[in-house]
Parts: sequence; C-alpha cells; structure tokens
Amino acid sequence: MATHITMVEQVKGQLAANEDVDYQNFLIHGHSFVLIYIASIINVPVMQERIAYVLVQEAAAEQNKENFVSRLDNGSLFPLHSVLAQSPEDAINQLVQGKVLLCLNEANKIYMFDLVKYEKRSVSESQNELVVIGPQEAFIEDIDTNLSLLRHKIKHPDLKTVRYEVGTYTKTIIYLVYIEGLCKQDIVKDLDEEIRKIDIDAVLGISYTAEQMKKGNRTPFPQFQYTERPDSVAASLLEGRIGIMQDGTPSALLVPVTLLSLMQSSEDYYQSYMSASWIRIVRIFFSLISMLLPSLYVAITTFQTDMIPTALLLTITAARENIPFSALTEAFIMELTFEGLREAGTRIPKPVGQTISIIGAIVIGQAAVQAGIVSSPMVIVVSITGIASYIIPHFELGLALRLLRFPLLIIGGTTGLIGVFIAAFIVFGHLVNLKTFGTPYMQPFAPLVLKEWKDIFVRVPSPDMKNRPSAYATRNTRRQKQK
Repeated sequence: MATHITMVEQVKGQLAANEDVDYQNFLIHGHSFVLIYIASIINVPVMQERIAYVLVQEAAAEQNKENFVSRLDNGSLFPLHSVLAQSPEDAINQLVQGKVLLCLNEANKIYMFDLVKYEKRSVSESQNELVVIGPQEAFIEDIDTNLSLLRHKIKHPDLKTVRYEVGTYTKTIIYLVYIEGLCKQDIVKDLDEEIRKIDIDAVLGISYTAEQMKKGNRTPFPQFQYTERPDSVAASLLEGRIGIMQDGTPSALLVPVTLLSLMQSSEDYYQSYMSASWIRIVRIFFSLISMLLPSLYVAITTFQTDMIPTALLLTITAARENIPFSALTEAFIMELTFEGLREAGTRIPKPVGQTISIIGAIVIGQAAVQAGIVSSPMVIVVSITGIASYIIPHFELGLALRLLRFPLLIIGGTTGLIGVFIAAFIVFGHLVNLKTFGTPYMQPFAPLVLKEWKDIFVRVPSPDMKNRPSAYATRNTRRQKQK
C-alpha cells in the first residue's frame, strides 16, 4: 500500500530532471509539508503572501493546533481556493499548468492552488482586419483576456462557454462559445463531438483544431471563418453562429460559414449602408477578377481574338510582337513571380516588406517588358489580378481563389473560353453542393432565400434587417421588435 511519503516521492521522481521546479519545506504543529511550484508560470508574490506566509504564521501560533488539519481541509486556513489531487499524476499535470502543490506528508494529501501567470502582451489593434470606423481592439494569445473581451461585448447569461483540454503534451484550452436559444443545437452537439474526438500530441494553433475537425478536406474553400476581432465574434454569435476560441492563439473560428459571409467585412456595418453597399459590390466584382481575369485574357488573346475591338487588338499584337513565349507561358511567368514577391513581402520584416514587394513588382515588371520577356498588357492584367486578391476581406478565401487561378489559367490557355466557362460552372457546382456542418455554402443563393438578399450584394439599413439569417439561427430568428 502506497504511503503519503511514497506519493510525494512519486511526484518528486517524475520532476527530478526539471531544475525550474522549486520546493519549500515546512514543519507545522508536528506535520511535515512540502510546497512545490514552478516559479516561471505562477504568481510568486501572491504565493508567498497567501500560502507561504500563512504557513509561517501558523507555525508560530500556539492556538488552534488541534484543528489545524481540519481547517486546511475545509478551506478556512488559506485565503485561496484549493482542490485535492486525485493521484500523483493528477498533481503533476496540474503543476505544469500553473498550479501550486502543498503536500501534507502524513495525511497522504496534495492540495492544489491555482496561481497560474503567463507573460502576455497587452490588447492591441487588429493587424489583419483593419477598419477605419469601429472598435480597434483585437484578440491576443491569452484565452482569459479574449473571453473577457467577448463578455464585454455580450452581457447576457445565455452566452455559454464549454471548456475542453486538447493535446497530450500541450494541454491546450479550447472554448466553444455560443448564445443559447439563437444557434442550432445540433451544430453545437456536432462540434462538441468533433472536439472531444481530437487525439493529437500538440495543438499549437487554432488551425490545428480546424484541420482536425474539418470534414470537407477535399475543397480549397475555407470551412471555418478566422477572425481576430471580438466585435466580429460577438456579431456572429448574435446571428446564431458558434465560435471556437483557443488559448495561445489570437484568432477565433466561426461556424457555420457561407461564401457570402466570407465576403463581408466588419466595416460594412460601421459605415452608412450606401457606402457599405458600394464597397461590397466592388469587393465581389474584384473577387471574381482575381480568379478569372488571367484565364479570360489568355483564352481570348489565344483563341477568340475576334472578340477584341480592332484598335485594342492591334495594340496587344504590337506589344506581343517580339515576345518569344505564348500568352499562357507569359501569364505563368508573371503569376509565379507575383506569388514569389507576395511571399517575400510576408517573410521580410514589416518595416520594409511592403515597400520591397511593391517596388520589386514594379522594377521586375518594367525590366521584363524592356527585355522582351513579357508584354506590357500581361503586366497590367497580372497587376490588376494581384491588387484584386488583396480586396478579399478573409485571407483563407483569397488563398482559395489564388489557388484556383492556376488551373483555370491552364484551361484557358489550352481550350479557350469554352473551357473557362465549363471550369467556372464546375467550381460553382462544387460550391452549391458544399456544406459546412449541415449549412449550404451558397445560401441564400442555393437554396434560394430571396428575403435574405438584404445583406448580400448590398446592405439595406439596419432597421430593415429584422431577422437573423436562416442558415444560422434556429427558434429565435427575430432580432428586432416589430414597430
């Protein structure tokens, strides 16, 4: 039978190679204690003041010797809440997560106090989802701070949070957040099952979680919406969507997702509805441009030249007169070069990254034209396409359209406009058949829900959007009182 000494020795044995673990020994009223903690991840001043100092005072006191252990058990000895460890393994797992262990040798007990403290940065403005008007705060890597930002937005008891611990070694904390009565409970149940089934060594970012839960792995289109803005999460929860927040990641996931929700920006709802509607139309137009323009240009200039006005055709022909490559090869050279410059601009330090990528594109494009490698119209087409890809508000969707650009380019250069149109219809058919947690990806187009077109191509005034989207909401679909 294991004694308490053995229990403490088991803890010490497993921590023997960890030199950042500290031990403090106490002898109080004939009882032997060991205080075990990792100073780098706990609040040491609070530990010294509320645990160690209390033990020292208790050792010096002469009264209440007899009921010392009972006061320790009922929680009246320390001004901190404590929990008894169920086993040495439980104690060690909690220790490395920021708990302080107080081991009572003779009684075979280990008391655990939560004093975790990690270094974290302060709340700053959003870097990837900038808005001119509206809140500027963004999530950080600390899950408690992120939850507090969300609670500050939604002050209602129906905001529910479900806690999970994922990762054999990382013990990463994940929260499922939703508003009870607004979202579809079958999606909540589905997500709960998906998260509980995750069995992986480490979860270092929220993308790990997304990939483990992603059911439609055979699609380039995002199945989750990433956001680093608390107001975006709050607005989505109020529509009936569900959020996934993870410790160590300054982003949250939103589900379910539709294609049109990925085309919307937070700023659409902070500007006037007229300005927001115009910007949204421009955004949708340039999203199509970012995927289709190079393939259309190559297809038309290669196979359907009779569609081009004569004056423009003469200009393009003159520009391509001395070019040794086909239009398809030209486009591939420029597109790959632009992708390389884009990636270089991401990896280069921020103060010079954007400048170098822009100047590099201008210099390389001009040099390529002067050297006769590519034509100036092709440089214009690729430049417009590159600019259009930056207009898409969500990076994952922009990346999907960038990936599709290359197969469409090959099809356009080999089969002409017919091939491009057929490929575009195949992509559209794929989107129509795609679902995320039971929600059609193309709603309200497929299935057709005309009453929800108030917030698609344009945004009508807020008083006219009285109902939540049927793709997300369940019983309580009305968000404004009838006037």
